[in-house]
Amino acid sequence: MSTVLVLGASRGIGLEFVCQYRAAGARVIATARDDEGLARLSGLGAEALRLDVADPASASGLSWQLDGEAIDVALYVAGLIDRASATTPPTQQAFDRLMHTNVLGLMQAMPQVLPMVEETGGVFGALSSSMSQIASVPGSNSWLYRVSKAALNMALSSARFDYPRARLVALDPGWVQTDMGGGAAPLTVEDSVRGLRAVLASVSPEDNGRLIHHDGRRADHW
Repeated sequence: MSTVLVLGASRGIGLEFVCQYRAAGARVIATARDDEGLARLSGLGAEALRLDVADPASASGLSWQLDGEAIDVALYVAGLIDRASATTPPTQQAFDRLMHTNVLGLMQAMPQVLPMVEETGGVFGALSSSMSQIASVPGSNSWLYRVSKAALNMALSSARFDYPRARLVALDPGWVQTDMGGGAAPLTVEDSVRGLRAVLASVSPEDNGRLIHHDGRRADHW
């Protein structure tokens, strides 16, 4: 039985990863910040851990909660969005809020989790976005979010050199019908996660450090 870790699983894409991996027979360890989220995960048969990725004190204790684990697939799904454009300077509060969740939480989790992924020669996937791609950026909307996801890509691509037995990929889920994506999005969360699971199953050593879209396309330019 494979072991899957989902960081940020109380709702949306993270919760759907838990549902689909459990349905496929995997053992799932999943995190949430509050009692409601933990109960939801336990109800799906996941091993629920309390974790707030935006809180460095909470994030720093992840390794002891996972002590002794060997992980086949690890996913960093936690993320926030800010939709302001470049006509609006971000406040320090907004900057810190997004960067702590989207980037700092990832960078604190990776050194704790990646040795466990190396144990199995497994895959670590971090949820990014097509909006992170610098070469194809179409406008300044959600510029703070774009910056945070570009930073996430760099953090993940850099880390791969220190964990050569793991495969690290950034994942673009597409525009999805979640609280973040809204009801007008063309992709259901079920279809997005189904595609991402197929991507994760297909990752090769040549994909290490790359951005991969939910439909399997490999990004040539970031």
